[in-house]
Amino acid sequence: MTDPLSQWRPEFPILDTCTYLVSHSLGAMPARTERHLATFAREWGTRGVRAWHEGWWEVGRVTGDLLAPTIGAAPGTISMHQNATVAQSIITSCFSFDGPRRRIVVQDLDFPSNHYLFHGFERYGAAVVTVASDDRVRGRIDRVVDAIDERTAFVNLSLVLFRSAHLQDVRPVIDRAHRVGARVVLDLYQAAGAVPVDVTALGIDFAVGGSVKWLCGGPGAGYLYVRPDLMRDLKPAVVGWAGHAQPFQFEPGPIAYADGLERFQSGTPNVPSLYSARGGYEVVAEIGVPAIREKSLRLTRRLMDAASARGWRLNTPDDDHERGASVVIDVPDGAAVTQTLIARNVIVDYRPGAGIRIAPHFYNTEDEIDHAVEILAELVGDK
Repeated sequence: MTDPLSQWRPEFPILDTCTYLVSHSLGAMPARTERHLATFAREWGTRGVRAWHEGWWEVGRVTGDLLAPTIGAAPGTISMHQNATVAQSIITSCFSFDGPRRRIVVQDLDFPSNHYLFHGFERYGAAVVTVASDDRVRGRIDRVVDAIDERTAFVNLSLVLFRSAHLQDVRPVIDRAHRVGARVVLDLYQAAGAVPVDVTALGIDFAVGGSVKWLCGGPGAGYLYVRPDLMRDLKPAVVGWAGHAQPFQFEPGPIAYADGLERFQSGTPNVPSLYSARGGYEVVAEIGVPAIREKSLRLTRRLMDAASARGWRLNTPDDDHERGASVVIDVPDGAAVTQTLIARNVIVDYRPGAGIRIAPHFYNTEDEIDHAVEILAELVGDK
């Protein structure tokens, strides 16, 4: 079968050196990223401080607008930050936890960084409500809905769970939260760039994520989406000079918030990381997430069928509608097996309590899936 996305393989140099199946952790770097970083270096080297007023100061908004179509956001609704945890801290600081709305609802299968941050706000009056799952694979959206009431400030929800790649139906949570006046933060880290998402159609209040994984944008470029009609009323406590209405006046005292997304900025923009993120954003936008998703489902199905045929345990939902873009295979001594796979140039990773995570992206091939399975079978055999 002809694969129209195979034309993109030359854009990713690492594919010539190994079988790269770890895009759920760090997406392969596009070749054009070197050119974007060279542009940054040239601007710094030749323009110096003048570069701030020749594009650098606006680089966060420009980069956010480049990402916006991929997640269904309008221009001017995405601010860029060091990572998703910083973005989460900005959101959380918009709430005061001194009234009846003190609760932050989370799932036990969320990425732990979210838990660490939200529990930190308990010293300011927040109360974290953790919704339990039945296993390490599927979240219980029905229980999340039941946990939301008039005491809820906001709900944090992962569209795709990081341990199992469970793709969750988030609509019931959004509907319930909005009925009782609560907000919802959607964590897109394991979804954006691999699973179609439309934050505008969902009516989500906030969304966070990073560029490290399926967006192939590298580290240091987290993002924060804020629903446009909410922006002017929110006053984040985690804010810096870049969030001031007139930052270059350097006025002391309480901040006069900027209008729009700039009010969610902290300090000096992370300019080189925002340049490096552009390459991946461009490639994903040029291909389109629906085409990426179609190929992802085909490759993950091939991998899952091969694993099932050998009796290996799968800690990933079987239904295409409930699965993100990675597959988790649980075999004996999975951590050691993973290190052997990496030593043999099959690049995957391992998560305790889950298994070996394998993540084909649009630049991978069926032959690479078969090669990985062949070596894994050599290492662990059939059940």
